[in-house]
Amino acid sequence: MGLGSDMYRQQILDHYKSPRNYGEMEDPTFTHVGENPSCGDTIKIDVQLDDDEETIEYVTFSGDGCAISQASASMLSERLQGMSLDELHDLDTDDITEMLGVTISPMRVKCAVLARQVAQDGAKLYHGDVEDLDITKTED
Repeated sequence: MGLGSDMYRQQILDHYKSPRNYGEMEDPTFTHVGENPSCGDTIKIDVQLDDDEETIEYVTFSGDGCAISQASASMLSERLQGMSLDELHDLDTDDITEMLGVTISPMRVKCAVLARQVAQDGAKLYHGDVEDLDITKTED
């Protein structure tokens, strides 16, 4: 592995040990929770939208889990601020692994994308695009 990979590993550890935007928001526009049943990761995402109800103003997260899931949630909480809900909807697995900057094994991809799935499902619930989704679960 090259020097660049070490830098990204350090970035993941930094976000895991000192997560950004960790905590619960007092009055979010929407909140959603998810879990990765295969390893026990849990994430709760709180989103505050701007007055236009389409632009993400602020994101917080809370939860427990492995370094990959928690670092991914921390990085995503920073990245989402200023994004539109359409841009959030368009984020895919490649965007998340690219953000993390390291190769993720197939077993760890569920950990890495949990926060993204929770945020996307929360937005879908907010817009009424889905109903009766109490909790997001990563696919088995």
